[in-house]
Amino acid sequence: MNRSFMLVLLMCLLFCLPARSGEPLRIGLVVDTAGLGDRSFNDSAHEGLMKARETFSIATLLAEPAAEEEIFDYLQMMADSGYDLIISVGVNTADALRKAASLNPKNRFALIDSIVELPNVASLVFREEEGAYLAGMAAASASRTGIIGFIGGMDIPLIHKLELGYTQGAFAVNPDVRVINAYAGNTPSAWSVPSMGRDLALKQHGSGADVIFHAAGCTGLGVINAAREAGFFAIGVDRDQDSIAPGTVLCSMLKRVDLAVYNLIRDLSRNSWQSGVHSYGLAEGGLGLSEFTYTKEGLPASVFIELECGRRDIIAGRIMVNAVKK
Repeated sequence: MNRSFMLVLLMCLLFCLPARSGEPLRIGLVVDTAGLGDRSFNDSAHEGLMKARETFSIATLLAEPAAEEEIFDYLQMMADSGYDLIISVGVNTADALRKAASLNPKNRFALIDSIVELPNVASLVFREEEGAYLAGMAAASASRTGIIGFIGGMDIPLIHKLELGYTQGAFAVNPDVRVINAYAGNTPSAWSVPSMGRDLALKQHGSGADVIFHAAGCTGLGVINAAREAGFFAIGVDRDQDSIAPGTVLCSMLKRVDLAVYNLIRDLSRNSWQSGVHSYGLAEGGLGLSEFTYTKEGLPASVFIELECGRRDIIAGRIMVNAVKK
C-alpha cells in the first residue's frame, strides 16, 4: 500500500473518532522504521501494548513509518487528536518525539531507548550492559575455540553498552577469550539488512568465532541464519529468539520493552503516570536471559550456577558493569 495513502488513512482514523466523554484511554504507538516483524524491540513494544489492551480500558493505534521523516507526522497527528499517551520506539525516533512533545506540552509522550528531558515525556531506558554481561558469560562458557563475536546494528552508544557488557562478562569466565566486534553501519538502515548480518557473522566465524551475539534488529536475523548454515551458536537479543533456530540459538538476552510499555500504561490507568527517566535492569526484571530451551542439556550445570551468581552479584552491586567506551 502507498505510504502517503496510509498517512491519509491514519489521519481519517484519528480525526473521525467520536467525542471523548466516557471513552477509554487512547494509546498511540509509533514503532521505528524497521516496523513490526523484527522479532525484536518493535515487536516487544507492540506485545506490551496488546497485553495492556487486554487488561485495562484502553483503545490503541499503531503506526509504522517507512522513513524517518514520517515519524513526526504520526506523532503530531496523534497529539492533534488528543491521544492520552503517545509512545515512540527506538533512539531513531528521539528527535521527532522531542519536537512533538515540545509543540504539544499538554500531551503525554513516552520514548523507548533514549532520554528526552521534557516535563511531558517519560523516557524508558534499560541498563543493557547488565543483560549483555550474562550473555558474554554464556558465550565464553559455550565456546570451544576461545573466540566469540559481537555484531551490532547501528554504531551508537546504546549498542556500545551491549558490546562492553558482553566483553566484560566473557572475560569474567575466560580471561583469555578473544572477542571480535563488528557493526552493520552508521545509519538507521543498519537495523534492516539481514544479508549484512549474515556476511559479518560468516566472516567472524571464518576467524574462529563459534558463538556470536547480535544486537542488530532485523539485521541480526541474518546472524542467526549464518549460524544455522555454518554450524555455530548465535545469541539472540531483546525477545526470546531461541525458537527461530532451535539448537542454533544458544540463548537470548531478553530486554523487556513489553514490560516497560505495559507498566507505563498501567500507571496511566491508575492516574499515577510520571514523566522523567524510568530505568530497567536486572533488579527490575527488565533484562535477563532466556531459558536455553533447546541447548540447556548440552551445557554443564555449573554454567547455570555461574550465571545465577553473576546475576545476583550485579543486582547486589558486587559487580559493576562498564557501560561507556573509553
